[in-house]
Order: sequence, then structure tokens, then C-alpha cells
Amino acid sequence: AVDESELLTVPEGWKEPAFTREDNPKGLLEESSFATLFPKYREAYLKECWPLVQKALGEHYVNAALDLIEGSMTVTTTKKTFDPYAIIRARDLIKLLARSVPFEQAVRILQDDVACDIIKIGSLVRKRETFIKRRARLLGPKGSTLKALELLTNCYIMVQGNTVSALGPFSGLKEVRKVVLDTMKNIHPIYNIKTLMIKRELAKDPELRTQSWERFLPKFKRKNLKKRKEPKKKNTKKEYTPFPPPQPESQIDKELASGEYFLKERQKKRKKMEEIKAKQAEAIKRRQEERNKAFIPPKEKPVVKTKKATTEKKIDIEAIKEKVKNAKKKKLGALPEEEVKLKMAADEKKKKKK
Repeated sequence: AVDESELLTVPEGWKEPAFTREDNPKGLLEESSFATLFPKYREAYLKECWPLVQKALGEHYVNAALDLIEGSMTVTTTKKTFDPYAIIRARDLIKLLARSVPFEQAVRILQDDVACDIIKIGSLVRKRETFIKRRARLLGPKGSTLKALELLTNCYIMVQGNTVSALGPFSGLKEVRKVVLDTMKNIHPIYNIKTLMIKRELAKDPELRTQSWERFLPKFKRKNLKKRKEPKKKNTKKEYTPFPPPQPESQIDKELASGEYFLKERQKKRKKMEEIKAKQAEAIKRRQEERNKAFIPPKEKPVVKTKKATTEKKIDIEAIKEKVKNAKKKKLGALPEEEVKLKMAADEKKKKKK
């Protein structure tokens, strides 16, 4: 009996054996070729590094041609080519070179454990200004966000124009595509970077390999969602009827209905004058009412009756009178009676001695 968790994991350091000529000794039956265009600003760089491209593809027996007049690169198989997937890798190599990826990084696509992904982001956002802002958000200040993403996914990422070119292992490319598409949908890349950091730490624990990681991963909610403002005037659709709407009444029809049509000119004028006078009388009455509002006296407040003092809190008037009498007898700052008598006695003694 073998444990299922051991079957799901790949041993460390294991690699798939390389495809050799022994696996396909007879080679390919037909010639295959791919071509791609490149922009004008890449012409000088491609001209310099093209001998290196031919040398790298020559090891896999694939021919490469550079046409500077048409602005295209072409790769074709030869009779010596034994690896059928070599032409696909060569096609990816010229695509990456056309998307401003340097040769030192692009040549890694010829390895077995490296793949590439070119994500088109130009058509994901309508407004050009919004697209430029979100693309700059993917790069981050001084390329810090892109560098963090490269370290977490083990991929080389190149943002150029309307595309994002990524080069690395398959698991990393999947994460890069998710982050890029979320950024274009107005989800900041820092949220995905946090999730990747947590996943990297969880992968180190062998006990958590067979468990679900949902409880550890953060769940971010959008907070800046605003409800759409409802219009003041709502146009309600009427029920569909095959019959046309009734024709509106003309002035003559209204006069016929009221009987005014049969009146004479003099009577019509008199009726109009009466209507005008009635309107004037109403206006005068309304104006007079507004003027009279100023002469209407305001409502007086009700008189509040003072409550009689209770018997418990009566003031003792006689005691206050006695206090006042005692105060009148005493002068302000005067000495007590005993001290005055002593002073008088002392003064008499002094007079006698003299």
C-alpha cells in the first residue's frame, strides 16, 4: 500500500529526461516555418545579436533568417532537425525578441523547463489614460512591484507597449497572467502579491500539502463601490397597444363642446372681459391678504402665576431687624467697649502725672 500524498508529490531534483536523436532517429518528414514582424526601433538591436540567435538555434538544427526590408524574422526546420518541438521554441524566441525582451533572457526559452506567455493588455481597458495608469501600477514605483512579482513567480517579466511578456516555469506563468489581468480590471497587484507570499510560506510545510489553504489566504473586499445614482425623472414605458393614440381636441372642438362657438363676437368679448376681471379680483384679494398679515397682532404668552411661599421657608423678619440695629450701633472698624474703657483709663493716668 502506497500513501496517496507521496504519489501526488514530485521528488526533489527530479527532471524529465532530455529529448535526443535516439528518440527520433529518422527526423521530420516535412519542413515547418514561422515568421513574425518586429517594430522599427528593434532593428539595430536585432542586427547586433542576430549571429548569437543563429548560433543558439543552430544547436537545435533550426535555421533563422532576418529580413530588414520587410521587418520580419523567420525560423525554419532542416533535414537534420530531430526534435519536433524545437520549431515551436524557435517561434517563441523570435516573438520575445520582437517584444523587446533581451537576447540573454529570450534564449532561455530553448530549455525544456522554461515556457513563455505574451499577454495582450491593450484591448482590456477602454480609455487610453486609464490604461496608462494601470500599466504604471503594474510596474510600481521604480519597478518595485514588478521586481517583487518576478521574485515570487521565478519569472522574467517585460512590460512593453500593449503587451506583457513573461518567461519562466509554467506555475509562475499562471500566476503572472492572473496578476496582470486583475491589474487591468482595477485590482491592485499588492493584494495578489500578499497571497503569493502566504502561499510560498505554506508550501514549505509538508503537513499542509494535502490540505486546503483557503483558511490561510486573505479575502479582500472592494470598499469603493458606489451605487449608481438614480435619475430624477424615470421614463416608464407604457403598455404596447396596436391602436394609435386619440387625436387631441382642437380649439374649435373645445368651443363647440362649451357652446362658445355659437356666441356672437360681442358676447365673446364680454365673456373674455368678465374672465379677466375675475382674475384681477382674485389677485387683488390675494395681495390684500398678504398686506394685512403685517397688522395681525402676535399671540401673547400666558401669564405665569407665582406660587405662594410655603410656611416652611418663611423669613424671620424680627431676627433680621435686631441684626440691623446692632450693626448701626457699631461703627465700621470701631473697637469693642472694654478696650475703649481701658484706653480712657490709661489717658487719665497720663494727665495726672503731667
